[in-house]
Amino acid sequence: MELQECINFLLSTSQNKVFKYFSKLLEEYNVTPAQYGVLNCLWREGQLLPKQIGEMLYLEAPTVSGILDKMQKAGLIERSIAPDNRRTVLVVATPKANELKEKIEKATMELNQIAFQNLSSSEQAVLKKALYTIINTQF
Repeated sequence: MELQECINFLLSTSQNKVFKYFSKLLEEYNVTPAQYGVLNCLWREGQLLPKQIGEMLYLEAPTVSGILDKMQKAGLIERSIAPDNRRTVLVVATPKANELKEKIEKATMELNQIAFQNLSSSEQAVLKKALYTIINTQF
């Protein structure tokens, strides 16, 4: 098989390009693409459990924990103990993170605009549907 025909090559190469560009866009806010994913979940849902964040982002618990540790040190999230269950940790975005929301969302829209600039609306829809199909495929 030609390398250019391998789904892993196509996905990882395109993801790498998108990640590098997005990282540059987020750099001025001291936020990484992974941290944006967490913030997006919190901005949309409010308070979440780390497990819920992992499920929403398709990430393993240790990965989520590492991201949350860095975000807490940066003042982007707060973790607290649930009043009704001391074993339950709750995560919320801080006011500092909330102040960045509009700027970061604008950067995200720029990312999408650049990434999709050579695709028609129908091609964009097909690509998104195909990617969601792959995400939901059981391997």
